[in-house]
Amino acid sequence: MARFCSLFSSSSGNCTYIGDPHSGILIDCGVSAKRTDAALAALGVDASTIRGIFITHEHTDHVSGVRVFASRHHIPVYASAGTLSAMEQMDLLNGKYSVDQIDAQGMEAGGMFVRPYALSHDARQPFGYTIETSDGRRIAVATDTGVVTQEVLSAITGSDLVLLESNHDIGMVQTGPYPYQVKRRILSDLGHLSNDACAETAVRLLDSGTTRFVLAHLSRENNMRPLAFQCTKSEFDSVGAAQDADYLLSVAGGEPEMMLL
Repeated sequence: MARFCSLFSSSSGNCTYIGDPHSGILIDCGVSAKRTDAALAALGVDASTIRGIFITHEHTDHVSGVRVFASRHHIPVYASAGTLSAMEQMDLLNGKYSVDQIDAQGMEAGGMFVRPYALSHDARQPFGYTIETSDGRRIAVATDTGVVTQEVLSAITGSDLVLLESNHDIGMVQTGPYPYQVKRRILSDLGHLSNDACAETAVRLLDSGTTRFVLAHLSRENNMRPLAFQCTKSEFDSVGAAQDADYLLSVAGGEPEMMLL
């Protein structure tokens, strides 16, 4: 049975576990190794069973813990060529664990098949990932993108579960205290996905057969968990879909909880 857990999800740090009872992978490692170890242990996951860490991009909230955690447990790290180049410049690739560029066609890790797809974000070469588990489930991780391009939508359509960015409320950004240039970045096609854009995408995914939605990467300053939840739920309500009957909707960033698929 496939297992999924958003261990950490916010502008301060991100890390997602996907696996089965025998092995697993991490998408990003953006908090300390100590906290990552503790979160995995609390879920009953032995860090020695992690078969790879797949990095979406080089921003600190996605890579700050990778050097220590990967070195401690001798876990290989995979990312795009651009992301690896940026991480090398940040002195995160210190030779104590293996590093490799992920093939555009994807690769096997921990009995699963991981496929990358390009995101629209202000990083060197950001990737999202879709994961086919050993029992045939499909999970997509789609955060840190300013817009859902056709490539992104094609990659994640048909997934059983999608971790989908719902970063900000547009009005909160516009009226908030951030400098103009920061607001412009967040709201641009190279920034982050708004609650509204997330909700619109979620409805399209629901129509394609996705039944589990986890809203992720919420901004601490420009969003609220109930607001993000209600925005997507309202879109589902508008097409006559019911929580628990037609879909399961949750918001990452609280107490980590293992989901079984």
